[in-house]
Amino acid sequence: MRVLVTGASGLLGGEVARLLVRQGHDVVTFQRRPAGVDGATDFCGSVTDDAALRAAVAGADGIIHLAAKVSFTGRAAEFNEVNVEGTRRLLNCARAAGVRDVVFVSSPSVANSGAAIAGQGAEPADPEHAHGDYARTKAEAELLALAADTPDFRVAAVRPHVVWGPGDTQLVERVLARAGRNRLPLLDAGAALIDTTYVDNAAAAIVAGLHRMDHIHGRAMVVTNGEPRPVGELLAGICAAGGVRPPSWSVPGGVARAAGAVVEKAWTWAGRQEEPPMTRFLAEQLSTAHWFDQRETRELLDWTPAVSIDEGLARLAGHYGTKPAGRS
Repeated sequence: MRVLVTGASGLLGGEVARLLVRQGHDVVTFQRRPAGVDGATDFCGSVTDDAALRAAVAGADGIIHLAAKVSFTGRAAEFNEVNVEGTRRLLNCARAAGVRDVVFVSSPSVANSGAAIAGQGAEPADPEHAHGDYARTKAEAELLALAADTPDFRVAAVRPHVVWGPGDTQLVERVLARAGRNRLPLLDAGAALIDTTYVDNAAAAIVAGLHRMDHIHGRAMVVTNGEPRPVGELLAGICAAGGVRPPSWSVPGGVARAAGAVVEKAWTWAGRQEEPPMTRFLAEQLSTAHWFDQRETRELLDWTPAVSIDEGLARLAGHYGTKPAGRS
């Protein structure tokens, strides 16, 4: 197949593109800066640019759409333009180009209103109750994508949950940087049980989705390692792998959620570009349970995770054994 991967400069998108290349597909990558995936044809551009999208989708049989604005803060209009309108433009260009299959890479946050999740599956995306502009716009985009599904233009949504691994700047590097400065608290003593997904597993599940469109089109599914652990244990494992002391002080989750909401609004109002130390969404993720029933996902995708959490942490330790983490 000729497969277009958008957002291939990110950790997960790059791994998806590399896996497709290893499987022998003709891979095209599309993102704002070069992806540098060996064996793939690279297009640089934005999902807000129709002409660039038309050039990228030309001749594609399938598309895996990961490109998105991912942040805890920012202007709502920016999230709308990239996540919602960018997805709309991509779908329109794909249909016009005769693309058969589209895997929209979503997030479990599209169906999370902040309450604990314990053993649920993929609940419907709910923009009205999603917390934060990222979750809201990803929910709107997922609904838009699934509404486009037809027998001749098949669309499915895969929601990998808390993806991490070597080279991860979204979770791992932030944990190490803040823990190294003793600025990473445990919320409610780190007791919340959470699912995460090692990057290789997330990529394999997404690519499996492209190969299993007969079974999954028109549906959404959550992907995780299926190994829920207390968040404090996971953070300690990441810190050990990166060579820093784990967090040792705790803050009540309710206090952190309230403070995060205030900080988030202040950051956006001030137009600050760096990520804030705490947001309401982040506090919810660190203080409430979120783990998912994976039985249906694994059956539909004919997939199981190949890398356990413990093996992932060992690989992370190996990564930092030769490339020390930044502590500034």
